[in-house]
Amino acid sequence: MPSGLHSRLRFASTDARVERRADGSVLLRSPQTLQPYPRAVGEWLVDWAARAPERVLLAERAGEAWRKVTYREALDAVRRIGQALLELGLSAERPVAILSDNSVDHGLLALGAMQVGVPVAPISPAYSLLSKDFAKLKYIFELVRPGLVWVSDPVKFGPALAAVGARSTPLDELLRAAPGARVDAAFYGVAPDAVAKILFTSGSTGTPKGVINTHRMLCANQQMLAQVWPFLEDRPPVIVDWLPWNHTFGGNFCFNLVLRNGGTLYVDGGKPMPGLIESTARNLKEVSPTMYFNVPRGFDLLMPLLEADAALRKNFFRDLEMVFYAAAALPQNLWERLEKLALAERDGELALLSAWGSTETAPCATAVHYHIERAGVIGLPVPGCELKLVPAAGKLEARLKGPNVTPGYYKRDDLTRAAFDEEGYYRIGDALRLADSAEPSRGLVFDGRVVEDFKLTTGTWVHAGAVRVKLIAAGNPVIQDAVITGHDRDEVGALVFLNPTASKDLSPDAVRGRIAQALQALAADGGSSTHPTRALIAQEPPSIDANEITDKGYINQRAVLEKRAALVAALYQTPLPAEVIVAAP
Repeated sequence: MPSGLHSRLRFASTDARVERRADGSVLLRSPQTLQPYPRAVGEWLVDWAARAPERVLLAERAGEAWRKVTYREALDAVRRIGQALLELGLSAERPVAILSDNSVDHGLLALGAMQVGVPVAPISPAYSLLSKDFAKLKYIFELVRPGLVWVSDPVKFGPALAAVGARSTPLDELLRAAPGARVDAAFYGVAPDAVAKILFTSGSTGTPKGVINTHRMLCANQQMLAQVWPFLEDRPPVIVDWLPWNHTFGGNFCFNLVLRNGGTLYVDGGKPMPGLIESTARNLKEVSPTMYFNVPRGFDLLMPLLEADAALRKNFFRDLEMVFYAAAALPQNLWERLEKLALAERDGELALLSAWGSTETAPCATAVHYHIERAGVIGLPVPGCELKLVPAAGKLEARLKGPNVTPGYYKRDDLTRAAFDEEGYYRIGDALRLADSAEPSRGLVFDGRVVEDFKLTTGTWVHAGAVRVKLIAAGNPVIQDAVITGHDRDEVGALVFLNPTASKDLSPDAVRGRIAQALQALAADGGSSTHPTRALIAQEPPSIDANEITDKGYINQRAVLEKRAALVAALYQTPLPAEVIVAAP
């Protein structure tokens, strides 16, 4: 990295086996052979309960103190929960549904279900607490037909439970069970291809898709990660993490990384939004993580607090060895601000890393395991996961195969068939490119979503993801997110969502001026397909019910364009309405 930011962490060597086909396709594989991995997720817990029984596995804030559960205590609770679920008649066909945020009880219940071969379906709390019609929740319950439902607060979740005709089973009832031979037999009977989780992702439609996550997927993926990041086995990881367990990043990548490597996970009750990011800062002031995971929006809100608070900064960086971002491109200005702080506090001993994948890949398909100089690089294929790049619309569409790839979608054979190509590769929908075509070991770069790209009337392709990232960076910090427009139009436009914190003290004219300046700066640095010429501020925030945004804050471009078609039309009216912003003169 520039400025001398280098880590002492151990990495696997950088290399890739490349096969180029006559049709222009490229196959990439790791030269490493995937090593053996556990049969089931529960083997990690059993192993660490024996090796480090008094080490804390999970912790959460309880007032001023922390409620902590050791590996020994966790295994005892998990066996009790597993026994109770079996006695209640739960099975592979009668899963557990969890509707609440991350918590110690949530983690124990999920592990208890998986321990005895009962799938767990963690469902976004937003479908219960932010939705007005509960349509997604109703669809999921009809599909899954859970044998048991759990919520952290039956009163708060009361309307949602009533909407689906369910009651919540208190965890205390399950913990009263006395585990015996039956729970042990069930544990040893869990096969690698048994369903561990059903994770729901909406994608570009309004109907959630239940992604099957098997024990094989989850266990193989952590082995893949450990082989490119051997430092994981050098020191038990300690993380302070908010990323929701109903998503693959938090629930599979982070949670399983801690469990597989005998670490400790402090459940962060904060979130990357004003009023809650302060809780994250409070937690990080008390607990020094060895690794920190977040999405770009989280870094955006945390950075000013780190820059302003020396005590927070000192504790955050004290034991930190690695910072990781994923789920969206990290704006370069955030990368550089984080790098600057790290250099001042850690004397350069820090790795800034990323990876790439999806819910369908458990989630890691590629990982950065070397020093990179800027955001955007997603690394190389992990051992055992094969990547195929297929020419499509001027890009290389990525497809994947390996033991970490889902067998399909829960009770949706139609979706499963459509998700795989004729060679059995999963169509992830992303485009990738080699950072250096002559030197594959330099890694891959995310090149946008194939399904989001479109053509102008000139026939020129617009790579919406790249344009969006450039616009957000140019409009930082006023622009929080944007959706790119221009399909079958002459010019690229944008619907802009403002950053409420950064824009609240600015006048409307000042906000418009900042956006106009961003448009002007981008216009000076590329052709017509690489930047918006006009923008319109979306006054209403994106809606979860309309599938415009996920509970982690990811914008669904297709849904926004469909729901806000009138705004898109206004961007291209002649003459332009007064509310449309154009490049500053």
